[in-house]
Amino acid sequence: MADGKLKVGVIGVGVLGRHHARLYAESPNAEVVGIFDVQKDAAEKVGAEFNLKVFEKWEELAAQCDALSVAVPANYHAQTTIPLLEMGKHVLVEKPIASSIKDAELMVETAKKHNVVFGVGHVERFNPAMDFLEKYHAATRFIEAHRLAKYPPPRPGQHRRGTEVSVVLDLMIHDIDLVLTMVKADVERIDVVGIPVLSGTEDIVNARIKFVNGSCASLTASRVSQEPLRRFRVFQDDCYISMDYGNHFGMVLKRNRLGLARKDVDLDDKNALAAELEDFIAAVNKTKETGIVTPTKVPGDQGLRALRMAVAIEREARRYNEQYGFKFAPCTPDEMK
Repeated sequence: MADGKLKVGVIGVGVLGRHHARLYAESPNAEVVGIFDVQKDAAEKVGAEFNLKVFEKWEELAAQCDALSVAVPANYHAQTTIPLLEMGKHVLVEKPIASSIKDAELMVETAKKHNVVFGVGHVERFNPAMDFLEKYHAATRFIEAHRLAKYPPPRPGQHRRGTEVSVVLDLMIHDIDLVLTMVKADVERIDVVGIPVLSGTEDIVNARIKFVNGSCASLTASRVSQEPLRRFRVFQDDCYISMDYGNHFGMVLKRNRLGLARKDVDLDDKNALAAELEDFIAAVNKTKETGIVTPTKVPGDQGLRALRMAVAIEREARRYNEQYGFKFAPCTPDEMK
């Protein structure tokens, strides 16, 4: 490291990757070696915006970096990440960890084999309210989450952003990760309804997850809504927590001897992503100093845990549709792009 700064790069500079590049460039703890994207025009635009070097080949970028963020479409996560891990590079991959359990398992195994830090970008684990939620997770009885978004705009030559996978892997997986972080119990059963509307996979899904300890979670995700909504509510024995990510606002109501005490929490997405990147940088630095892998707040095995639940929800949605004979007209290739 020069001047104590970690040499980092970003592969994939679309909507999320652009912010990774920007925040790394602003970090006092990182030196951005450069960026790479298969869409050269997009890379050139981001490079010019933040005065970053654009590499023609990802291999050349990786060779000069200690650590990299991977923010390519989910169905390319494994084929992009595994070669980096095999090079001995530390990697932070955006959520979901991969589009299949087999790929995710191989990614986790490869990271362990090469003794490198491997984190997954479940950014909402870094919002301020999660400190409270994780601290008092044992008292959680019911969780209700709504994550609704408009259908993503078309991209020339590519799938609409996120539609290479179902809405479960695209959006719901955020809330799946939060639920599994809070409820420390095995799943007893899941009930799911989900349908494709505009893409080739499920665009709206509701899942009800029942745990063996009596806790329950109801998750709804849609990418065909007119009005965006990102809300996460938790009901505990003596407490109610509400988080509205769209309005960057959270509220905690907790019972005490005098009645109800209220605490407001500011939820800032930009700060959460910056915190995630700083957590990754710190884990890599500690690993380099000690020779012992220091995990990020959301290590690869936890990304795999969330993916396994997401895949189970997808399968249950498809089983439900088959059971009741629900059939959906396949989308044309143009509609899916």
